[in-house]
Amino acid sequence: MTGTGATSSASASSSSSATAAATATATKSARPTKAGAGETAAATQAPATTAPTTASKTSINGTFTGPSINVNYGNVQVKITVVNGRITDAVAVVAPSGKNDRWTNMAVPILKAQTLKAQSANIQGASGASYTSYGWYTSLQGALAQAGL
Repeated sequence: MTGTGATSSASASSSSSATAAATATATKSARPTKAGAGETAAATQAPATTAPTTASKTSINGTFTGPSINVNYGNVQVKITVVNGRITDAVAVVAPSGKNDRWTNMAVPILKAQTLKAQSANIQGASGASYTSYGWYTSLQGALAQAGL
């Protein structure tokens, strides 16, 4: 799981540096023109833009359930509780059971602790429970998206 994330990060950073280079080039080539006889200097300047106002992340409260993710040994679904924009609890609503109980019982507390510490989906996963970890991570992303975090 760590190899995939590293590739995504590398391509995202190269994409953002390409965007920054294109912006710098566009900024250099855009030169202001002198106002003509009937024009004012203000007419040649670009209009000012303002950032849209959005609700603060600290005002987010509630419980949010991610999608149920089918992994090889069963389904995994995560529910998070958010208070003032912080994840205060994470539980497995659905987790693999049966002959896989041993791994599930070992992994869920680890994944919960990692989620609460990271306050995001940036978790490491539990060693020996890669499928459950992947399901938790994917369902957690969905829950965080619902919460707007």
